[in-house]
Amino acid sequence: MKLHFESDLPYQAAAIEAVCDLFRGQEVCRSEFTVTMRALSTSPLVPNAESAELFPGTAPQQMMLEGVQETDQGGIGNRLTLLDDEIADNLGSIQVRNGLPPSGKLSADFTVEMETGTGKTYVYLRTVFELNRRYGFTKFVVVVPSVAIKEGVNKTLEITREHFEALYPSAKGYEFFQYDSAKLGQVRNYATNPNIQIMVITVGAINKFGDETEAAVEESDESKRREKSKNVMYRASEKTGGEKPIDLVRATKPIIIVDEPQSVDGGIDGRGKKALDRMDPLCTLRYSATHAEKHNMVYRLDAVDAYEQKLVKQIEVAAATVQGANNKAYVKLLSVSSKRGVISAVVEVDRENSTGVVRRDSITVQDGFDLEQETGRALYADVRIGEIRTAKGDQFMELKVPGSEVFLRPGDAWGDVDATAIQREMIRRTIKEHLDKEKRLRPLGVKVLSLFFIDAVDKYRQYDAEGNPVKGEYAVIFEEEYKRWARHPDYQSLFGEIDLKTAADEVHNGYFSIDKKKVGGKSVEVFKDTSGETKADDDTYNLIMRDKEKLLGFESPLKFIFSHSALKEGWDNPNVFQICNFSTRETERWRRQTIGRGLRLCVNQNGERLRGFEVNTLTVIATESYQQFAENLQKDIERDTGIQFGVVQDHEFAAIAVKQENGELAPLGFDQSKTLWSHLKAQGYINDKGKVQDALKVALKDGTLVLPAEYEAQRAQIAAVLRKLSGKLEIKNSDDRKTVPVRKSVLVSPEFKALWDRIKHKTTYRVQFDNEKLITGCIAALRDAPPITKSRLQWRKAGLAIGKAGVEATEKAGADTVTLNETDIELPDVLTELQDRTQLTRRTIARVLTESGRLNDFKRNPQQFIELASDAVNRCKRFALVDGIKYQRLGDEQYYAQELFETEELTGYLKNMLMDTEKSVYQHVVYDSEIERDFADQLEKNNAIKVYAKLPGWFKVPTPLGTYNPDWAVLVERDGHERLYFVVETKSSLFTVDLRDREGGKIECGRAHFTALGVAENPAIYEKFKDVDGLLTYEARR
Repeated sequence: MKLHFESDLPYQAAAIEAVCDLFRGQEVCRSEFTVTMRALSTSPLVPNAESAELFPGTAPQQMMLEGVQETDQGGIGNRLTLLDDEIADNLGSIQVRNGLPPSGKLSADFTVEMETGTGKTYVYLRTVFELNRRYGFTKFVVVVPSVAIKEGVNKTLEITREHFEALYPSAKGYEFFQYDSAKLGQVRNYATNPNIQIMVITVGAINKFGDETEAAVEESDESKRREKSKNVMYRASEKTGGEKPIDLVRATKPIIIVDEPQSVDGGIDGRGKKALDRMDPLCTLRYSATHAEKHNMVYRLDAVDAYEQKLVKQIEVAAATVQGANNKAYVKLLSVSSKRGVISAVVEVDRENSTGVVRRDSITVQDGFDLEQETGRALYADVRIGEIRTAKGDQFMELKVPGSEVFLRPGDAWGDVDATAIQREMIRRTIKEHLDKEKRLRPLGVKVLSLFFIDAVDKYRQYDAEGNPVKGEYAVIFEEEYKRWARHPDYQSLFGEIDLKTAADEVHNGYFSIDKKKVGGKSVEVFKDTSGETKADDDTYNLIMRDKEKLLGFESPLKFIFSHSALKEGWDNPNVFQICNFSTRETERWRRQTIGRGLRLCVNQNGERLRGFEVNTLTVIATESYQQFAENLQKDIERDTGIQFGVVQDHEFAAIAVKQENGELAPLGFDQSKTLWSHLKAQGYINDKGKVQDALKVALKDGTLVLPAEYEAQRAQIAAVLRKLSGKLEIKNSDDRKTVPVRKSVLVSPEFKALWDRIKHKTTYRVQFDNEKLITGCIAALRDAPPITKSRLQWRKAGLAIGKAGVEATEKAGADTVTLNETDIELPDVLTELQDRTQLTRRTIARVLTESGRLNDFKRNPQQFIELASDAVNRCKRFALVDGIKYQRLGDEQYYAQELFETEELTGYLKNMLMDTEKSVYQHVVYDSEIERDFADQLEKNNAIKVYAKLPGWFKVPTPLGTYNPDWAVLVERDGHERLYFVVETKSSLFTVDLRDREGGKIECGRAHFTALGVAENPAIYEKFKDVDGLLTYEARR
């Protein structure tokens, strides 16, 4: 297959234009050369009409020697004639045009930010040819952080030669090479050749240039001069005609292009950056999606821009979470930290809450913490936290377990269900997602690929005693599951007459680093775990890059790729549609790193790129909820790119177009953007840090955005920027929360006083119940309880939308549940567990278990059975308490004073209020449901209702199930004279069986409480009603 490269993508053109415009105004300069040089003809500045549209505004003709100077060694180098002030002016114009923050101090470093998958390598290589065409620059050095990216750049240079020579005919004959200290003759050719020269080099090779001072000492000493030196770049060499290689490079004043500068610069000491400066570059162009330092940014296409413009695949996550599996001790290390001298770790454990339910939760621990005490579960007996290390690259936590210790790195887990069972289901799900896409995309000519990142090479491939390769655990599981899906009726169209035994073996392979070892008396190549940065990884990168186009063709059966670390960066096959991650290495950023391997838009069998989310969807198979995945992906993006979701920067409006008096459009500019930002802050739309406030969301939603008069013409553009940044209004607006005043005329009325006097008194209670009746009720409840299920793996699928306001996950079709078979479960003491949860005697519990006939279910899922049984017993206890409860009114001094309506503040949200009520003790009624809203509305409109109150939260009735707050107190006058006083509970159903047991129990306690108060004439009536008609037609119970 031959990949097709598009030359007319506007966003790539904008990135190239941004760099080239830095040198706008560069004058024509010519030099006499002392070396023999072939004649160079003039050529049009614009190679073809297509490029003319993309790069407008350049001069019509330039000689190919402009921007070129003769070096002292008789070579050709780059020459800059612009002054710093001229470059600074150019930079300022570019930044305003592209809506970027203005630079402070000018330096020779310029930043281009482009999201992974958008063609960053293509852009900077085409920039080389455009700079040569416009200004005659010929000497370029591409610096990369690793072998992987070096191979990727070299591969791109190979496959784009025909494309670039067609676009830039005058550049034919350009040369590129990978720097090799053993081939220094290439450096002399680089300096003296008049054609475009591109040197590709790793920062590691630059750091091995040696020491210049040390080299000078060696040069001055005759004996040392003859010795082999490690300082080869700084020593004169026959291969370079007696010149020092570094001097040849310096003399060319190369334009350095840094790919992934955050990995090249060298951290705090800046070793890599210093090495680059020693080449004395004309300037340094820095390209990455995740810059650590942003020097003079000229173009930005971040993760949000790429997603919104559909320049990368859309992302969906198939999330697998374990449910109902709390039968083994489980500890997962999430992170470690050292703050203010306190070393701690955040771990995920299964802890028991106050209601006896076990939930997976994260807690902060320190050295010496006892997890049995922290979780409240005997399963964690003798499991303690040991040493915690927080140093970068050496982060771990020691977990002391019975008879041993385990060392966990961030992302590692101990305990829980069998990891192999989960990994099998992840492989199975990946194959299913793959086949679903293959059915849909194969007719479009798209070869679907899937990628597995695994935690250990030997789980995929092992070796026997004779050194022969043997399939590892993952390979065996893959082939078993692949054959299972191949027999499924849904996928028969994909398999037809295929021999599954052969096919299952051919569709998968591993790309791992190779070690040569003696096994069984012979030398064999053995795959091994590596970091991805070692010399042993070279062959892996060569292989995967060589196979890049082959993998895209239908003629290759390989579709599923297993890797340990080699594909972590630098591999950019566009047809990866599924990524399954088993590895926990570098987990803090695994989501973004993983996604980066599959973001590129796919290509068909003609090498043509296909666009649109309907074709391009990347599915990530993960073992966390999709909500967690989205939240953590957003954190990854914020940490890696510096994007602040939901924050308005003061330069945000600089690029907004403003029509001038002459009819031309010009950008608003930085100063006006800051003025507009200050206005938004003064209006309360953003805070001091630019964070979007709910007031802005409301104003955008309602169309009430307040802008100064001078910006009215740009309202639509300003609002569009703010909408992208603000996101949805999904929370209640705190500004809408207000205090609800009392209606004094109702509060002091005789009618309300008469109502209040009937319900204001407090009570106490005691309970009596029949022990035998309780036991038989518990037996029946447990017998009728739902069945106990085995542990399950719950699959849920969600699409992710990346916008300026953040990463949003929306669930979609694709949910599924898989049963997991747990083995080696240590059964807890069920009598002790239930005794602690129910406070019944062991004898009583034993009777309940045996007579219910459910004891065998305990072995099926111990933790689930304990929770179910304790819930059934406690529910029966609550009913028994309610059935035997007796309330007694306290003394005359124990009551809720009427004055509390004025002294206790009532607040509520405007959206949950019935406004301006006349008969209520409050001027507005705060309701919790539509039923309550409708009930209040009926109370207001019915003439029989004299006064009423939605009882506030401080009006409480004590019950054994917790305090109870009734809904309403209502005075009804029937037939013009009969007055009835009600305490009302509004429910959609009047049947007790339809209410939750705790809620129904509280209501029955409320009934007993008001019955105890009903000793005077015409007492208050307590009842449940659905509507006001029930009040008017009420007949006392006989």
